[in-house]
Parts: sequence; structure tokens; C-alpha cells
Amino acid sequence: MNKNKKKYKIAILPGDGIGPEVMKEACKILKVLKKKFNLKIKTKKYDIGGIAIDKYGCALPKKTLKGCKKSDAILLGSIGGPKWDYLPSKNRPEISSLLPLRKYFNFFINLRPSILIPELNNLSPLKKKIVKNGFNILCIRELIGGIYFGKPSKEIKKNNKHYAIDTTIYNTYEIKRIAKIAFEEAKNRNYKVTSIDKSNVLKTSKLWRKTVIKVSKKYPKIKLSHIYFDNAVMQIIKNPKKFDVILCPNLIGDVISDECGILTGSIGMLPSASFNENGFGLYEPAGGSAPDIQGKNLANPIAQILSLSMLLKYSLKMNKVSNLINSAIKKTLIKGFRTYDISYGKKFITTKQMGNEIIKSIIQD
Repeated sequence: MNKNKKKYKIAILPGDGIGPEVMKEACKILKVLKKKFNLKIKTKKYDIGGIAIDKYGCALPKKTLKGCKKSDAILLGSIGGPKWDYLPSKNRPEISSLLPLRKYFNFFINLRPSILIPELNNLSPLKKKIVKNGFNILCIRELIGGIYFGKPSKEIKKNNKHYAIDTTIYNTYEIKRIAKIAFEEAKNRNYKVTSIDKSNVLKTSKLWRKTVIKVSKKYPKIKLSHIYFDNAVMQIIKNPKKFDVILCPNLIGDVISDECGILTGSIGMLPSASFNENGFGLYEPAGGSAPDIQGKNLANPIAQILSLSMLLKYSLKMNKVSNLINSAIKKTLIKGFRTYDISYGKKFITTKQMGNEIIKSIIQD
């Protein structure tokens, strides 16, 4: 039973493509958990992305933003699809909803766990001898600074030449606060942080490295190492097991988190969390909306369910409930249940069946 009688609200944003399908499975699991632990959690659905454009003419309607503000956390599905490719890039669902949400709520922290259990090492594109015992990497990415948000960002024409300008900018405050998150997370893992930068070339990376070293002085038990971006890309492929917590600036983290993710074999297994210093966060699968399998009951709901797990852990501080979800998923996979994306031509179960099997493991635990 849950001794914490506090009431919580979760904004559910199913999104586009397979988003509503996998979100349905996550909501089924939340319903079971609410009963099992007597959790006082209310959910309410809101439109975002392409479906919101179709209904309201914008990807992030005021009603949705207002609903998010009144909630304790946001559980998001996938956004976008080729249906809206005709729009200018700034108006496409992914750009005109996700970036404003991140900026509005100051979601400067992005966590992307990439976990490969030994039973699924055949899914990884790496050689079996490299991933024999699996790996567990947590990529921590600074999310609202760097080149994606720096100004100026524009195109200009001068002297019969066409130029494009993007600006990379960081200050010590932005670096310190994300570095602290990495060291705090490392305390709950293997006391190792690898900071990735390009300080042999970039001024922002020089400041990044200098500031991370300064923050590390407050965490003497944690081993800090540094590696250049280009070398990191190679070393992660060569031996992912040597990495534990990875700390990255925005652009570098965008690349590294995707690399770590694909090494697990399927983006359908990858959750992500973006939150601010108050613990208010946005939790979503790392993959896309997969319109090619929309409505076919083939999508893997695990990333969405793991995103729910991260929401319960980081925003609602329900570690026990979060751990139960993670354990149930692992048990389900060890039993041999696979969705289409991780079946590799062998027998597979549907989206709905995977949700049901995970629920069985939760109930039996």
C-alpha cells in the first residue's frame, strides 16, 4: 500500500503515428499500479503535434500548454510524420511543439538510458564478444543551451555570397547545473562520469571542460574522465561497457545518445526524460512516430512504458513503483516475449500482448 496520500496529475499527450497505441499500453500499466499501490494519480489527455495542427492549426495549443502547467509531469508519445512534411521546417510538429515545451518549462536536463541485457545481445549491431554481458549507459545531455538555441541563427546574403550562421554559446551556470546532475546520478551507479567535448578546437568546450572539473571537486569519490567527441564515437562502439554516466553539451549529446541507443538494437526500447531543477518533467520514447506501422498493432510499447517508469522515479519520487516496472519488463523479455522490431523474423507478439505480459509480471511480483 502507498503511505503517501499526495495526489498527482499527469498530462497525457499521445501524439501522432504509433503514439496513441503505445500510450494506451502505458496507461493500462499505470491503472494496474494505481490499484496495486493505492496511488492517487489522475491523468488527462491533450493533443500535441500533427493531430493538434489538424484540429487547432498549431502543434502546441494553449489548452495543452495550460494542461501541462497544471500537472505534476507530462507523459508524451511520438510526434510528427510525413503527413506534415509540406509545412515549413519551423512549423512542423516536432519543431513547433517540442522545442517550445522544453524552453517554456526550462527542461535543461535530458536523460537517455541505453540498457542491453545479456538475453538480448543478439539485437545489437555490435559483435557478440563486445556485448556478451550487456551494458548500461546513462547519457546526460544539456538540452536548452548550445548551438540549437544560440543567437544569431540566420541566413544572410552579402557580396553575391549566401551565408548561414549558427551560434554555439554556453555560460558557467548552464554547465554547472547539468554537471551536478551527472555527478548525482553517478552516486547511484558506478561512480564514473565521462564528459565529452571538443575542447581541442571549440572555446565553448574549453569552458565546458574547465567548469566540469571545478564541479567535480565537490564529488571526490567519483572518477571523472574526459574524451573528445570524435574519439568518444569510436570508443563507445569499441567497448560500450567501459562507459557508465556520459555528460554532454546539447549537440554532442544529440549524437551520442542516439549512438548509444542504436547499440541496444531497437529504438523501441529507449525511453527519455527531460526535466527542470524542480523535478517537473517531460517523459517520452526516444524513437519516432513510425507511421508505416501505425494501426497495425506492431509497435513496441516498452520505450513508452519505461518513460512512465522514469516519470514515476524522477518527478513523483516513486522509486519502488518505478523499479517494479523495470523488473517486470526485464522478466517479460527474459521469458522470450518479443515485439516485431526485436523478433528478427521469429515469433512475435502484438503491442497489446506485450503490454498484457508486462502487466502479468507486475501482478505476480
